[in-house]
Amino acid sequence: MDNTALITNDGIIFGLLAVILGLIFYTQASANSFWQKFYKWVPALLLCYFIPSLLNTFGIVDGANTGIYPLVMDYLLPACLVLLTLSLDLKAIIRLGPKLLILFLTGTVGIVIGGPIALLLVSVIFPEMLGGAGPDAVWRGMTTIAGSWIGGGANQAAMKEVYEVGGEIFSAMVTVDIIVANLWMAVLLYMAANNKAIDKRIGADTSAIEAIKQRMEQYEAEHRRESKLPDLMFIIAVAFGVTGLAHWGADVIAPFIGDHVPVLKDFSLDKKFFWLIVIATTVGVALSFTRVRSLEGVGASKYGSMFVYILVATIGLHMDVTAIVDVPKYFLIGAIWMIIHASLMLIVARLLKAPVFYMAVGSQANVGGAASAPVVASAFHPSLAPVGVLLAVFGYALGTYMAYICGQILRVIAAG
Repeated sequence: MDNTALITNDGIIFGLLAVILGLIFYTQASANSFWQKFYKWVPALLLCYFIPSLLNTFGIVDGANTGIYPLVMDYLLPACLVLLTLSLDLKAIIRLGPKLLILFLTGTVGIVIGGPIALLLVSVIFPEMLGGAGPDAVWRGMTTIAGSWIGGGANQAAMKEVYEVGGEIFSAMVTVDIIVANLWMAVLLYMAANNKAIDKRIGADTSAIEAIKQRMEQYEAEHRRESKLPDLMFIIAVAFGVTGLAHWGADVIAPFIGDHVPVLKDFSLDKKFFWLIVIATTVGVALSFTRVRSLEGVGASKYGSMFVYILVATIGLHMDVTAIVDVPKYFLIGAIWMIIHASLMLIVARLLKAPVFYMAVGSQANVGGAASAPVVASAFHPSLAPVGVLLAVFGYALGTYMAYICGQILRVIAAG
C-alpha cells in the first residue's frame, strides 16, 4: 500500500514526537497561570496521545506505515519495564502494613473481574459487543484498558501487541480509559482533601501513616545521589542488556510452544512479544533483589518513565480521533468497570477501617500507575509521594500478568 502521508521520513516523525513531548512537559512545568489552569483540567498524558493522533488523523503522518512503532515496542517497551520494576522493594511494601497491600490487591482484583462483568452487563443492551474474532473485537480493546488500569502505559502497550488489538477499537478504548480514569482520580483527590473527616467518621487508625512518612523521608535521604556518566551508562546497560536477553528467550520459547504445544496458541503463548514482555518484567523484578536496585538512586525509574511517554506518543500515531464518535457505548463499559473497582475498594476499606489514604493510593497505583499515584499520595502529604511510586511500581510488575489473565477471561466471555 502506498504511503500518501505528507511526512514519510521516520527521522522527521521521531523528531516531531520528541518536540511535541518536550512542549507538553515544558508548558506543564510552566508557572504561567494559563498553563496551570489548563493542566488542571487537561491531563498531560491525554495530550501525549491526542496530539500525535492528529498527525495521523489529518494525513500528516501515516502511523500504520512508520518504522518507529515496531522499534519502540521491541526495544523501549521492554527496557522501560526493566527500569520501572528495578526499584521494586517488596520488603518496604510489606512494611507499609497489610491493610494497604490488601486494598491495592483488592483494586487489582476489581479490575480483573470488573471488565468481564461490565462486558456481560452491557452486552444485554448491545449484543453485538460479544463475539468478533477480528482485531477490532471489543474484548480485545478492553484488554488494553486492563493493562492501563493495572500498571500503566507500558502494560497497556504490551496488551495491545499481545492480543493484536486493532487501531480503531484501541482509539476508542484509549479515550474511555483517559476519561473514566481521570473522573475517578478527581473523586480520590476530593476524598484526599476531606480525609481527616472521613477517617474520623469510620474510626480509622492513622498512626501508621505517620510512621510511613518518617520511613520514606529517611529512605529518600539515604539513597538519593548525584548521577554521573558511569551511572547513566550502567542504567542503559541493564535496560537494554535485559531487553537483549528477553529477545533471545522469546526467540527460543515462542517457536518451541508453537511447534510442540499447539494447544497453548489459544492463550497467545506462541507469540514472541508475550515472552519478550514477561521475561523483561521477571528479570527486572529479580534484579530488584540485587545491588542493581541502587540505580534508582540516580533516576533509573525516571528514564523508564521517559521511555513510557515516547511509547505513548508513538501509540498516538495509530489513533484515529474520529473513533471518538463510537465512545458512548464503550464509555458505558468503562463506567460500569470503574464502579465495580471503586465499590470493592470502598467496601473493603470500610470493613478494614483503613485510612482513606490507603484506599486512594491503593486504587490509583492500579488505575493511574506511576504517572498519577504519587499525585494522589502527595495530596495527603508531600512526603507520601514515594509510597504512591512504590505501589505503582508493584503495579507495573503485576500488570503484565494480571491484565493477561483478564484478557483470557474476556476472550472466553466474548466467545459465548
